[in-house]
Amino acid sequence: MKPVLTADEYKRVDKAFTGDLVQAMDRAGYAVAQAVIRAGAGYGKRVVVLAGPGNNGGDGYVAARYLKARGCDVEVQTLTSPKTPEAIDAARKAAGYGVRVRDLGPPSEPDVVVDALFGGGARDGLPDHVLAWMDTNAPVVAVDYPTGLDPNTGKVEATAFSAVETVTFQTLKTSHVRGSGPDYCGKVTVADIGIPGGEPAMFVAEEADALRPQRPRQAHKWSVGSVLVVGGSTGIVGAAVFAGVSALGFGAGSVVVASPRPDLVTQVAPELPTFTLVDAEARLDRFDVVVAGPGLADDDSAQVAPILRKATRVVLDAGGLTPELVQAAREGDASVVATPHSGEFEKLAGVEQGAFSARSFARTHEVVLLLKGNPTLITDGGLPVLVDTGGPELATIGTGDVLAGMIGALWARGLGPLEAAISGAYWHGVAGADLAARGAVTAPALAAHVRGFHQ
Repeated sequence: MKPVLTADEYKRVDKAFTGDLVQAMDRAGYAVAQAVIRAGAGYGKRVVVLAGPGNNGGDGYVAARYLKARGCDVEVQTLTSPKTPEAIDAARKAAGYGVRVRDLGPPSEPDVVVDALFGGGARDGLPDHVLAWMDTNAPVVAVDYPTGLDPNTGKVEATAFSAVETVTFQTLKTSHVRGSGPDYCGKVTVADIGIPGGEPAMFVAEEADALRPQRPRQAHKWSVGSVLVVGGSTGIVGAAVFAGVSALGFGAGSVVVASPRPDLVTQVAPELPTFTLVDAEARLDRFDVVVAGPGLADDDSAQVAPILRKATRVVLDAGGLTPELVQAAREGDASVVATPHSGEFEKLAGVEQGAFSARSFARTHEVVLLLKGNPTLITDGGLPVLVDTGGPELATIGTGDVLAGMIGALWARGLGPLEAAISGAYWHGVAGADLAARGAVTAPALAAHVRGFHQ
């Protein structure tokens, strides 16, 4: 997993560093120059570096020197003179290499702009000529964070540079992955400049963290994971079908839907066996995981509570995300994965979504919480894990039911609840992006499409 630090924690690490800061700045500036080249700079291309007084500006001076050596027409425009020893040294070397340096002026039309002003910050009272540069039509490469973006929260109070690429150092920071950060940072490149350390605030999942159990040679349908989907009330039967089809497609050996309308489920998806809710309670011991809530109406939720009190592993989604059903599952001492989106979480927890409130809810209720969004946040009460594979194509009715089925399948196949939530969210996003490249993403199409990613 990729660690994510707060900006304040990285400042502490940077301040405690006892190595060669000039060398670290040179590495940082070189990484920025490479990003500027990726943004379109080359021989004869005009690049304007907007430099602040600190080490962020120093990185800009170093980048300007490397770009000048490559044949770019580079100019550094300064908000004020460099103040730190390293930035002063970088400015002196850039000027000695023939880089033009002048005071910050009105916007022009360069081929690429480098935002090396402050490294983020929701600063009040920026000069008008800085704000004017934020409207540039040229691609912007930001150093550490786009100016105007709060480095810790990812919030933008007024306006900020919108970068095509942001070059940060050593690790991701919270504003790169939370709030409005992903919208303003563009692609985020992490450059190693030799200043390691720091206590992560969260992590970002990678493919290696998205486990998918392999079936043994002698597997049979009841040995590789059995899932009971509970839901499918009148008028919303499709949600339970999406969950069931995706659980089956994502490797569960046996999937049954328990519904108030089993006749309708059979008509829509004859490949899924059905129970009534009463039958499900009597046959619960056959199933490894219960996925409760897809297409479950309030009027039917009372019939589901007895099932959850007897279950050992429960995924709660959609209509299952009520305080009463969470309590019913925990009364039976079941392990629980809850999968709300932001609105469902606020109704369930009584507070706004956020990393702190998610961790608090997970700890208090002893559940794994998967807070759907972009990125999706997953926690068992410990440090959150972010999954950023999902995109806006998943903002479609029914896709959350598909995710619930995938998590149920992975959990039934042998993963732990936290592992299943991370892996399900990761491959749900991958499958959604792959399907979007072929056409529109709908829940029925996604439920069928995930089978190509189950191992």
